[in-house]
Amino acid sequence: MDSQIAEDGAQPPVKSAAKASAGHATPAAESAHTLPRNPGIALDLDWALGVEANTSAIERRCASLPGRRSVKKDYQAAWLLKAISLIDLTTLAGDDTEARVRRLCAKARRPVRQEILSALGFDSLTTGAVCVYHDMIPAAVRALQGTDIPVAAVSTGFPAGLSPFHLRVEEIRESVRAGAKEIDIVISRRHVLSGNWQALYDEMKAFREACGEAHVKAILATGELGTLRNVARASMICMMAGADFIKTSTGKEGVNATLPVSLVMIRAIRDYYERTGFHVGYKPAGGISKAKDSLVYLSLIKEELGNRWLQPDLFRFGASSLLGDIERQLEHHVTGAYSAGYRHPMA
Repeated sequence: MDSQIAEDGAQPPVKSAAKASAGHATPAAESAHTLPRNPGIALDLDWALGVEANTSAIERRCASLPGRRSVKKDYQAAWLLKAISLIDLTTLAGDDTEARVRRLCAKARRPVRQEILSALGFDSLTTGAVCVYHDMIPAAVRALQGTDIPVAAVSTGFPAGLSPFHLRVEEIRESVRAGAKEIDIVISRRHVLSGNWQALYDEMKAFREACGEAHVKAILATGELGTLRNVARASMICMMAGADFIKTSTGKEGVNATLPVSLVMIRAIRDYYERTGFHVGYKPAGGISKAKDSLVYLSLIKEELGNRWLQPDLFRFGASSLLGDIERQLEHHVTGAYSAGYRHPMA
């Protein structure tokens, strides 16, 4: 990712850097789902159970990544703008109110102060989506009217996924009827831990069908799956059953997104694409709160999957707190001074 800033008198340096770094795509480009959906395939247990994970090799690869890949100055600002466009801005609290959701949606529509954005050479920028509980979907839909920002809803007994199966399926349908364009479902971890892969496939397939036209993100809760091999196999089974995205965590587990887990899931996505031709997206969630961490994840995606996966229809960050730190870094890039965190309220 290291590059020298190209001389381009026709464009501000950050915009030129954005095009050079991410496949000639500006941060807000291709925000809609533009690819054919993954329809899933028949369950292939020979393929799924043949997936292994070399933990020591995975950890060595991930440990080397932050030190080998760095970006500076205009290129760093460009990548941070890209990261903002990939954030699922989220509120999943028991004390959520419609007013809080409206404020969050306003932040999604304008995540960076206009004077900073203009100084960087961009007119507009939005986050990838707004993610809420089912009851807050109508408020989010109203607040985002007139934009292309989708509303995502967590579902299927989030975060534990232990409510009765028929209620989990109906919850998905209710959220789609309420206006959610994306559904973040949680799998039953017990199916993975007991090796009941047929049950996991059938469950994921039923969730996919209940979503209809809404895209489905399968949350694996990787911190509760025990091994990287289980993560790899669960990833493959969910993709076979038609998941549009696979996602690390609910954000409520003790361990959420990590680089080793991400590498395993990303390589499962690559394997699935090479065999089937279908693109599946990736969403690391929880534990990513620093701008520098987002750059590491973006470099990992670029190296392992390529530029096409650096668009909102194939990659998202489930990390709302990340936005505040990115804003501070962008203001420092423009003004040369760091601002206090309270100057960049989330909602």
